[in-house]
Amino acid sequence: MIDLRSDTVTVPDQGMREAIASAPVGDDVYGDDPTANSLEERVAALFGKEAGLFAPTGSLANQLSIRSLVSPGEELLAETNSHIVRAELGAAAVFSGITTRTWPAHHGLLKASDALAIARPESGPYLVSTTAIAVENTHNFGGGTVQPLDQIQELHAGASTLGLHLHLDGARIWNAHVASGVSFTEYGKYFETISVCLSKGLGAPVGSIMLSTKERIAKSRVWRKRYGAGMRQIGILAAAGHYALDNNIERLSEDHRRAKKMALALAAIDSTLIDPTTVQTNIVGLDLAALPISAAELAARCKAKGLLISALGPKYARLVTHMNFDDAQCDEAIEILKIALVA
Repeated sequence: MIDLRSDTVTVPDQGMREAIASAPVGDDVYGDDPTANSLEERVAALFGKEAGLFAPTGSLANQLSIRSLVSPGEELLAETNSHIVRAELGAAAVFSGITTRTWPAHHGLLKASDALAIARPESGPYLVSTTAIAVENTHNFGGGTVQPLDQIQELHAGASTLGLHLHLDGARIWNAHVASGVSFTEYGKYFETISVCLSKGLGAPVGSIMLSTKERIAKSRVWRKRYGAGMRQIGILAAAGHYALDNNIERLSEDHRRAKKMALALAAIDSTLIDPTTVQTNIVGLDLAALPISAAELAARCKAKGLLISALGPKYARLVTHMNFDDAQCDEAIEILKIALVA
């Protein structure tokens, strides 16, 4: 079965498994795990931040970040289809008492003025005050959109003037870096908090890192424990992160190439399905609005022929390339999709 539901379906290769097996470990709740400590320090340095905190999931890394920026009853702004708003099950409200408000963006593409236009900081005792803005790069439900650096810079300048914090949901920031050539340090300097994921395109089995100042990370470490995510010998997981950073960043360009190849092939079948110029990274989003088939029906047809894809809306299907998907499978997936779309 070819699995393109997500890049989270990757499994560790032999080299990563060997790194996991040989990792020095200690009790991380006591701060004694050398592999976890070194990974946190390494990723923080990569983005020019003071400290990092290992979390089991990207959702937790996001939630720890935004709760450090936004107090209960205050407001976080984010794009309408951002992961924090749509795919974290209301965690900001449930766990932290944070309210959210959104702005819409075509393909999730950041336009700084859209976010700044709805910001309402220091709104007094009767209205909700905006405290922070979240940016997702790449934008998952936007189709792997890479956020323009000039818009990030403009947002940072405007947020600074308004006294607002910025959070980067960088679950796929590795893909954004490879596609754009923008350095991690350059991305990092515009955000007070950052979350990065190791278990998507980089292929680790588990793990994300929250990045910020030493003070925020120290407080977030307490909240991580409070949420039940204080873990013990997590060096066996952190070792996979080290291996992923050493071996799997530059190879993301192969995922991007295969995604583009599929987009071009599918657009040739029906140009309403997708505009290949919008495929910048490893996500291919198919718009089925003009076809007499639902996303669920397409997914079922593909599954019957040996291909797993995601139906994320009545007429929206998503395919995500990854390190366990090769050129031969890419060709096979295209043929399956051609048959499924016209069956």
